[in-house]
Amino acid sequence: MLRIHFHADDLARVRMAAGPDPLWESILSFHRLRDRRGALHFGEWRSEARARLKGEARLLGQLVPPRGYFPDFLTPAEARDGLETGLEALRETPAARLRTELALAAAQRSPRRTLPNRFLALADGRSDAVGRLVDTLRAYFRAALEPYWPHVRARVEADRAVRGRALLDGGAAELLDSLPPVLRWRAPVLEADYPVDRELHLGGRGLLLQPSFFCRGAPVVLRDPALPPVLVYPVQHGSESAFADDAVSPSLGRLVGHTRSAVLQAIRHGCTTSELARRAGVSLASASQHAAVLREAGLVVTLRHGNAVLHTLTPLGAALLRGGASPEPRSYARNGPVTS
Repeated sequence: MLRIHFHADDLARVRMAAGPDPLWESILSFHRLRDRRGALHFGEWRSEARARLKGEARLLGQLVPPRGYFPDFLTPAEARDGLETGLEALRETPAARLRTELALAAAQRSPRRTLPNRFLALADGRSDAVGRLVDTLRAYFRAALEPYWPHVRARVEADRAVRGRALLDGGAAELLDSLPPVLRWRAPVLEADYPVDRELHLGGRGLLLQPSFFCRGAPVVLRDPALPPVLVYPVQHGSESAFADDAVSPSLGRLVGHTRSAVLQAIRHGCTTSELARRAGVSLASASQHAAVLREAGLVVTLRHGNAVLHTLTPLGAALLRGGASPEPRSYARNGPVTS
């Protein structure tokens, strides 16, 4: 069981990550890559990603076990500002921390085991070994995640819209109560089923909530309680493939006329079906039907929030509103791709 203990100051400092974290998504997607479960959600991605990889999995497999602890230094907080910023922070990790966390990872696999020889150069902070890890993570991201990043970002932003609405409706407590069912807000403690017993006392530091596309089942926290607290939790995928709406379907051809354009415009900043009907000046049934067509065309993501559903735009939907401008520049920063 994981228990995260809040005080009044912590509730005031609860915040949402601005977008997906490329290093958290890299490590958690590597779990999915080796996990035979979740074939419906990740099976197609798994096959395509494996075909693109060229040996990156070998080094990552030594550092990231199929389950349990992996070194905290693999997911530095700076990665929220972009992949390269995160990799530079990893490159600057002190050797003492590298050695400590690598020893913990080795001990998890075998309590009597000393640090394997293959980790010694990395544990000493040798620039060639750290550089090899940085290059491996960069190559892995480009092969396994970059082609899918707009979709990953859309799902995370849809989740942010749900949490933001909860925060506006009822403050931090309502936000925590709105988290996926794997997390349970029992003030002043946030609980979750967890592989080991953990008690995390925030101590006035607050908590960063990081929705993750590739997190599955249990949420994830850093092992070192001295690091800035972050809770990584899974976004909702529903019963279909996690990438079900990536492709542009023939439904896109049905997107004509002033009414549907008004509906797409009304969804720009996220809304429920009732709000959509009011903004677009259509009936509730018509709003639901229009949202379904937009969703089938890959322009809208729909998530359930309590008794309501919340509609948000995908990158493709946003690009359509911008007149077809590409949503996929090549470098990645806090809010997703940006121009270098």
